[in-house]
Amino acid sequence: MESLAAVLPWWIVALDYVLGAAMWTLIGRSAMNIFLPVTSPFFFMRAFVKLTDPILKVFSPITPGFLIEPVAPLYVAWFFFLVRFYAVPWLLGYSVLGMLSFPLEGEVAAVLYDLFGSTIRP
Repeated sequence: MESLAAVLPWWIVALDYVLGAAMWTLIGRSAMNIFLPVTSPFFFMRAFVKLTDPILKVFSPITPGFLIEPVAPLYVAWFFFLVRFYAVPWLLGYSVLGMLSFPLEGEVAAVLYDLFGSTIRP
């Protein structure tokens, strides 16, 4: 079976990769924030904060004030998911692309299956 990234136009794949990377980085920041404060000196937390603060600043006008700080990145990641799930298929002319047909996650799943799939026996 041919990968979804090979079938779609390059600009859709690039758009999905950028939106997907932003979405997963926001989710990672929120997950790390469960264990570490935003001001932590830990390298990965500093990287997540540095990468996601500009995104959170852009979305701050539409982020509800009642959300606690660790949940705000998840709220913004939800917008990226909505764009990937609804706008990208609409740009391609499809009514629905499908839940598990994001090019970024499809490529990651294919790599993981290539690495570990041969050890799984039916």
